[in-house]
Amino acid sequence: MKIKHKTILIAAAASTLIAFLGWRMVRPLEIFSVSPRFEYPLATANIPTVFPNLRAETCGACHTAVHRDWKTSMHAQAWSDPYFQADYKNEGNKQICLNCHTPLDRQQKFRVIGFHVGDKWNPVLAPNPQFDPVAKREGVTCAACHLRHGVIYGPYGVGLKAPHPTARWNNSNEVCVRCHVVNNRRWDVFYRLPPCGTVAEIASARRRFALRHQNIETTFRISPSPAAPATLADDGYGAGIPAGKVAALNCVECHMPAVERPLVPGGAPRAGRQHLWRGGHDPRTVTAVLRATFEAGAPAPGQQRYVLTLTNTGAEHDVPTGVPDRHLNVDLRLLDAAGRVLRSETYAIERTVLWRPFIVDLWDTRLKPGEPRRYSIAFSSNAIRPASVEAVVRYEFMDASHRARLHYRGAASYVVFQRQILLHQPAETPHSGL
Repeated sequence: MKIKHKTILIAAAASTLIAFLGWRMVRPLEIFSVSPRFEYPLATANIPTVFPNLRAETCGACHTAVHRDWKTSMHAQAWSDPYFQADYKNEGNKQICLNCHTPLDRQQKFRVIGFHVGDKWNPVLAPNPQFDPVAKREGVTCAACHLRHGVIYGPYGVGLKAPHPTARWNNSNEVCVRCHVVNNRRWDVFYRLPPCGTVAEIASARRRFALRHQNIETTFRISPSPAAPATLADDGYGAGIPAGKVAALNCVECHMPAVERPLVPGGAPRAGRQHLWRGGHDPRTVTAVLRATFEAGAPAPGQQRYVLTLTNTGAEHDVPTGVPDRHLNVDLRLLDAAGRVLRSETYAIERTVLWRPFIVDLWDTRLKPGEPRRYSIAFSSNAIRPASVEAVVRYEFMDASHRARLHYRGAASYVVFQRQILLHQPAETPHSGL
């Protein structure tokens, strides 16, 4: 009888486990947990009376140089970007996506007034009488970064003769945290590095370099912005993150190059920053942070070898960073005289994630700061006689399966590095005719 009861309990437990795992395989996939600072779009009930609206073009009427920068950025295309639109549609047009891509409450057609059974992925929505469709098309606007509690924040807050209230934030890097640091603390996610895990990567790199008693020297490192006055406590940005940790991120120092220019036309030049935020969408930025060499390796008897070496010398985070879709493809090719591929070796520099039944990081081959990565192709000249050997590195926004699933037809990759080495071909001995 005891054996029978034990068998029944084991069978019931197994059935429960199978049912649970089956549910995990088909349930809506949530790749991050929603932190309190990210539950709602940014409130804009109190805005300076001088503003007729919160459109970037309104700010640009005075801040012309900054507005000109912003128009060239991915922030300005955060809503209109075709890749985002395809992914947004594929994900079911979830409201939570808008809290980054159109972050102001008046940029969203519906107001978030609560959540169904406390589920932050399932908001209760109501019509938004303040909805501004023009502002929506502007994506991440000036107000998304600079407006809090009816006050315009920036690196300067004292002595400005502005027509609106101004204040100085504790540190400029605070602005980046809301959208670019996504928490994940649910028990059932098991996803220790968030999808936009750049901050965790920076922390890891610094620990690694500290153990070696080395400093991280990055391409874009410049002097940090001025420290905040001690009298300024909560500026509405920090969201409980220690000020020292925020100040150390260097997001602004890298992605907003320093510049000397007037804040408004006719004003006195002053230290400021370009509002560019160049990253993975900009080939020049990615090329600048990588050092690449392609050359002959140490010879072996009867064999030739060519080695591509890639080193992340310009970013404190892994390359590529951000969502796991982004990766680098390395192709090493042996070519004949007509340019036809005789043989190739392909390598993926990527972060690989198991998404179901649980989200688990499997392996990560991305380029960590300061660590050279080598890829090689070898051949025997007795078996194959190539005319040249070539290395091509491409930055990819998504893999082929994801591209097909989204029915995306736009550009999804670009070349980061390419070099071809011509190989010496010994002249053939002429036939004597005998």
